[in-house]
Amino acid sequence: MRDPFIVSRRRLLQSAGGLLAAAAVPFDFGIEPAAAAEVSDVMTTLSTFMGGAAARALPDAVVEKTKFMILDTLAAMISGSELPPGKFAIQFAKAYGGNPVATVAGSSLRCGPIEAALANGILAHSDETDDTHPPSQSHPGCAAIPAALAVGEKFGIDGTRFVRSVALGYDIGTRVTATLGKLQYMFESHRSTHGIAGNFVASAAAGCAAGLNTQQMRWLLSYAAQQASGLASWQRDIDHIEKAFDFGGMAARNGVTAALLVQAGGTGDDDILSGTDNFFQGFVPKNNPRMVVEELGTRFEIMRTDIKKWTVGAPIQAPLDALDTLLKRERFDAGRVKQVVVRVATDEAAIVNNREISDINLQHLVAVMLLDKSVSFKAAHDVPRMKDPAVLRERA
Repeated sequence: MRDPFIVSRRRLLQSAGGLLAAAAVPFDFGIEPAAAAEVSDVMTTLSTFMGGAAARALPDAVVEKTKFMILDTLAAMISGSELPPGKFAIQFAKAYGGNPVATVAGSSLRCGPIEAALANGILAHSDETDDTHPPSQSHPGCAAIPAALAVGEKFGIDGTRFVRSVALGYDIGTRVTATLGKLQYMFESHRSTHGIAGNFVASAAAGCAAGLNTQQMRWLLSYAAQQASGLASWQRDIDHIEKAFDFGGMAARNGVTAALLVQAGGTGDDDILSGTDNFFQGFVPKNNPRMVVEELGTRFEIMRTDIKKWTVGAPIQAPLDALDTLLKRERFDAGRVKQVVVRVATDEAAIVNNREISDINLQHLVAVMLLDKSVSFKAAHDVPRMKDPAVLRERA
């Protein structure tokens, strides 16, 4: 029988010729290629918006919602400091050190802004307490707030600048993975939308906090694009430590690094979104790249970001809400329940189906709610309870 893994020299050359022919076909991503000295309309719009964010007033409703998201994320950092990923992050910051200018939440530590952003990003996603942005399949708060906080402390910015920096991060980073194609893109490419979005969220927030101008924002985006990374393999992490790094720590660190490099005089590509080897050619979005500037300044993504009612994975929010409504309306005990059927989106089911982690295991949390009539923070993170006979009976 012929070994399918043995490729003849002739077949290899034929395949290579096909690849070269395919590569010769120009990509069309909806943006005119830019020469070295030119900047595309998309980059001009994006960088101008970013460069003016620090001085641009936000609508009152956006300011109010941004304050809520800041408070929500700070609370996630504090609660996260008591969980294994948060304890690890604090210990890492303590050992790594750096110039003591930025605060590590949930501790008395101060360290360098890059180290603080990394630690606070992990703290903010130590569990499933932080916010979620469904249109982009990302958790922007755990990247935006740690990045803006670290750079803000370094440069001594005021509260208004801090709020505007955070809001800008939500506006930019979420549009990137919405353009790429969010959850469908993640499944098809195996890249993590959470990591990619967070990277641009944090970069934009840090850049605004650092006071970068329009030209510097273009370079910032180039540094951010070079660091854009993340694989969907985070779904295999059973301790939530690498996942917290992927969603929050890595993103916040990357964003702060990009902003500080440019603020210190670093230059880069004027238009990473256009021309040869641009970001969209590398990441191949499912949508027109012009979507990345769609309704900038009129649609604020922070207004489309959810604060979680339950401290569990996003796909479990609606099932718990539905069961909570049934329990309050019908007032029944777990003993009366013969069967529970839960329907969630097919592309979300795998994320929460019988997972090893208590706060993202749908079956476990439905069983807990049946028994407790609610799901508290403590109950969601009670790992030993996953082996409780009473819970296992309900799961069965």
